[in-house]
Amino acid sequence: MATNGHIPKDGLVQITAPAAKAPKLELEAVRQQLAAARGPEYWRSLEELTNREGFTEMMEREFPRHAAEWTDPVSRRGFLKLMSASLALAGLSACTKQPDEAIVPYVQQPEELIPGVPQYYATARPSGLGAQPLLVKSHMYRPIKVEGNPEHRASQGATDVYSQGSVLDVYDPDRSQNITYLGEARTWGDFLGAFREAAGGEKANGGVGLRFLTETVTSPTLAAQFRDVLRQYPQAKWYQYEPVNRDAARAGARMAFGQYVDAQYQLAAADVIVSLDADFLGGGHFPNFVKLAADFAGRRKLDGKPMNRLYVVESQMTSTGGKADNRLPLRASDVEQFAGALAAAVGAGGNGVVEGDYAKRFLNALAAELRGAAGRCVVIPGEQQSPVVHALAAAMNQALGNVGKTVIYTDTVEPVPTEQMLGIRELANDMKAGRVSMLVILGGNPVFNAPADVDFKGGMAKVRTRIQLSTYKDETTRHCHWHVPMAHYLESWSDARAFDGTVSVVQPLMEPLYAGRTAHDILGALSETPGQTSYDLVKAYWQSQGRNDAAWKRALHDGFIAGTAFPAKTVTARAPQVPASRPKNELEIVFRPDPTIFDGRYINNGWLQELPKPVTKLTWDNAVVMSYHYAAANNYHDQQKVEITVAGRKVQGGVKIVAGHPDGSLTVHMGYGNAYTGRVGTGTGFNVYALRGSDAPNVAAASLAGVEGKWRLAVTQHHHLIDERKIIDGDLQKGQSLTGEHAVGRGMVRSALLSEYEKNPNFANEGMFHPPDPDMTLFGENGYSSWTQDPSKASEHQWGMTIDMNSCVGCNTCVVACVAENNIPVVGKEEVLMGRAMHWLRIDAYFQAAPSDVANPRLFFQPVPCMQCENAPCEPVCPVAATVHSPEGLNNMVYNRCVGTRYCSNNCPYKVRRFNFLLYADFETESLMGVRNPDVSVRSRGVMEKCTYCVQRINQARIQAEKQNRKVRDGEIETACQQACPTDAIVFGDIRDPNSRVSKLKAQQRNYAMLAELNTRPRTTYIASVINPNMQLVTQEKKAEHGG
Repeated sequence: MATNGHIPKDGLVQITAPAAKAPKLELEAVRQQLAAARGPEYWRSLEELTNREGFTEMMEREFPRHAAEWTDPVSRRGFLKLMSASLALAGLSACTKQPDEAIVPYVQQPEELIPGVPQYYATARPSGLGAQPLLVKSHMYRPIKVEGNPEHRASQGATDVYSQGSVLDVYDPDRSQNITYLGEARTWGDFLGAFREAAGGEKANGGVGLRFLTETVTSPTLAAQFRDVLRQYPQAKWYQYEPVNRDAARAGARMAFGQYVDAQYQLAAADVIVSLDADFLGGGHFPNFVKLAADFAGRRKLDGKPMNRLYVVESQMTSTGGKADNRLPLRASDVEQFAGALAAAVGAGGNGVVEGDYAKRFLNALAAELRGAAGRCVVIPGEQQSPVVHALAAAMNQALGNVGKTVIYTDTVEPVPTEQMLGIRELANDMKAGRVSMLVILGGNPVFNAPADVDFKGGMAKVRTRIQLSTYKDETTRHCHWHVPMAHYLESWSDARAFDGTVSVVQPLMEPLYAGRTAHDILGALSETPGQTSYDLVKAYWQSQGRNDAAWKRALHDGFIAGTAFPAKTVTARAPQVPASRPKNELEIVFRPDPTIFDGRYINNGWLQELPKPVTKLTWDNAVVMSYHYAAANNYHDQQKVEITVAGRKVQGGVKIVAGHPDGSLTVHMGYGNAYTGRVGTGTGFNVYALRGSDAPNVAAASLAGVEGKWRLAVTQHHHLIDERKIIDGDLQKGQSLTGEHAVGRGMVRSALLSEYEKNPNFANEGMFHPPDPDMTLFGENGYSSWTQDPSKASEHQWGMTIDMNSCVGCNTCVVACVAENNIPVVGKEEVLMGRAMHWLRIDAYFQAAPSDVANPRLFFQPVPCMQCENAPCEPVCPVAATVHSPEGLNNMVYNRCVGTRYCSNNCPYKVRRFNFLLYADFETESLMGVRNPDVSVRSRGVMEKCTYCVQRINQARIQAEKQNRKVRDGEIETACQQACPTDAIVFGDIRDPNSRVSKLKAQQRNYAMLAELNTRPRTTYIASVINPNMQLVTQEKKAEHGG
């Protein structure tokens, strides 16, 4: 590489990521290209689909440009700024010597503590959408790993990305660490004195000027405390506000039933599922996601249960839309019209106008199927859809006889449900009018995320006493007098309801690192018995509800209080009238929660910031998402900087073009753009809240204009491309990197219609390269490559894995679980741009559609860990035997031997090896050492790493079995990705045991190996996808007129 004759003193050559200008995306060219294609096309991005300039050159490389060079494109200042933050163990050093550390022995070791043996405690992660029940692994009083509570029916042992990532937040050095008054440090006693004095002044007039603002409260104990406080201060008011709330569902329930209720969907009983812009498979941003995903996938296993059918009508390409059997892209405002027309068609009342030939055919086919599946179908409205859509969905479920079968109605998960936008607007108006003299903010950052039109910051300036309890010193902190650090839920006592109503006890696993406090502590200071701890308050509340000491201890052990799930309610729905739709020529903008950082509360979490979003594969940023048709018509291209205007408010961001997005609409994800948070999150992305108004919080009219400059987006979609190999003159030759279409021919993606599968169950192993004869090997009689031919020479156990592509919904929970379990570092946006993300497990996304229907693709998610090949190409090329095979079939890494030649990575056909180009692991920040798994080595610069099948878990199970003089049981070992998966898509076990679950799955006809023709004999195999569309809608010439 040219350096202009100058080499820096540190020996590192500073380069920048490629910045070539992308050509205009031509829609007509795309259509002409696809018109000449035969059959379905598969692609991984629109660059590949259109064969844009630069894509061919990129495909000739196996790795992104610069990913294999010993260079550092990050400024020293920028990387060091991130190094000591919770960049999930990210750092930079000129050498790899680890610092000296002093160890101190126990004077008297606690009886319950055995070093190296973890303990597990049941708790829950509180959420406004319903608590997530958890089982937390603790090493020497350090919580290091979160799993789902297998005894809780809302979890069944699985989790979501927010729960998996939340353990990192405990150790974040950027958390608020002290109480302050006007920026100066104070003590808890100082705060209590000032707080009680101010509250005492309010008590004289009944608390008429006292206001409390919390996030959504699902804690029965905290709600009871508020009731007690409001009895003492009868004129005071309590508001709840989160930017991602359930206002539409609440208003819709009031519209349909006249009261607030929650809908509990029973997808295990549904043959036909209709999503009206509901991304219920997308992740924890949808209520009860874990259970819904599990129930949905349970009917896609083809294990004897009839396969369900999923219809999705949506305003952006989502994981749920990608898994749909039939999908219709519509603008968000048009979904309301479609819902009204569908309600009328199934006899539920309502009205609506549907335009476009395909949309009308979709409507008619869907209505007919719903009528035929009455009592066995369900209609689910989107959380960000209008109240009218929610009310219409309730009316349809009632008219179709679904109530009590596939949907039941219960009390709300919040003890005091409210419509939060109305509340935050009322509070802001009261502050501006001078009617608020004392404001107590318990959690949240309203100065940042309150609707832009309410001027919350301006109103706060008129409040005499302003108090904030929060995790970080953020935008709101700067406008408060008192700031109190909030304890993390893993440091706190509390309780919280799961979405089904079951109450979980939130119990701490450690003392607060920074003397954090809880909302219970703050309100407790106003009670008639001050000085009670959070533990005392929670226990006393449940004792008042008839739970004795034995029941309390049982709840702590199980993690939840038995018998607290909500009973079903009897309600009657009525269909509302549908208002007129938004003009077709008007551009609309859709506001959505981010799949990785939610509403911004996880913006300082490096694990979640670097997690690729399920559809766009975008990291470290949000973007202005649009259709390729709209982009082509208006001359926009990926990473172009644009300016959005909503009601006169302007924000700039970068363009991301996504297949399947409807025309005439933009989607932006909330939570980015903080000016004041931790060092990881500050300055990432753009602030969507600056556009969002209280009158149109989910969909609004907008205008868009291009501006000078480029917005660099770190997208991982084309990282680690698998190379294409061709047979020439009888020899297997390496070609360019594998495109999506070639992925089908080589067994990467295998799928069939249900009707095709029923005719030919062996479809997954036809029309592709077949594996060579099992006796063909370079290794000879070595025990592991020939164990099937001569089991007597093999080890007792032979480990393997299957991944069910029919079940995988691309939610990324497995990826974060792998990061947490295996001490995987985060590298930062600049390194991701260089192609150096370190995830051991990636999820490839392949788009597929007929040539005339590229605007409405299907999406396949394929998790790709190390294949643990029996004939591993990486092993013979390592000059120092740093990658070796175990007798049990694992491809092991010996980190202390690795000298960083990277030959193994170059020779791996699956591109699953990751190299530490820099010292990404942070050995300096003290608090971050607590989050590391002591059973897994922390790797240094110059070392290769990869998936190990969680060998530490295998060893732990083996030791336990030997101590009990028994064999390792089937299912006793679960890899981190398997244990976290909400859809049970990943199964691990002993393939030598014919009765093991993994052996039975591998015996299925749909089981296939990736790149089997290379004779690598991968231990990880896949279960092919089967799609169940309505055949009336499956034609080669359909045209989704509303799609983009």
